[in-house]
Amino acid sequence: MARIVDTPPVPDRRFDIAGDEVIDTAVLGTFPYEHPGKDVTVEIETDEFTAVCPWSGLPDFGTIKIRYLPGEKILELRSLKYYLLSYRNVGIYQEHAVTRTLDDLVKVVQPKWMEISLDYRVRGGIHTVCRVQYPGNYQSAVSGEQ
Repeated sequence: MARIVDTPPVPDRRFDIAGDEVIDTAVLGTFPYEHPGKDVTVEIETDEFTAVCPWSGLPDFGTIKIRYLPGEKILELRSLKYYLLSYRNVGIYQEHAVTRTLDDLVKVVQPKWMEISLDYRVRGGIHTVCRVQYPGNYQSAVSGEQ
């Protein structure tokens, strides 16, 4: 018969987390889109997105994909990198991270259309992908039916 081993209780652990006020929107920059009459889809992807679980403070890692149709501005990539790095110690739910990112980028870039997806690494056997769009679907934005 197998013997059950008594193990000491694991102490509650929690890492310090930052609030969403440290997300640095001021670093975001743009430059003029020189062909406003032509729709070009800009696609940006990085697997270096990280924030932390607001419950445990443990890191969540993910791949963020940003697709947009520029209006008059293009998002400057170096500034995006610094912006995304500002999430590093922020305790934020996955669904809120993708929505907050969309809101911040739409304010700065003012695109005709934008979609952001955040594909989180599997944690606890659960795979999560969060996706959000502004203002609606891609076809409406291309045809001008927003």
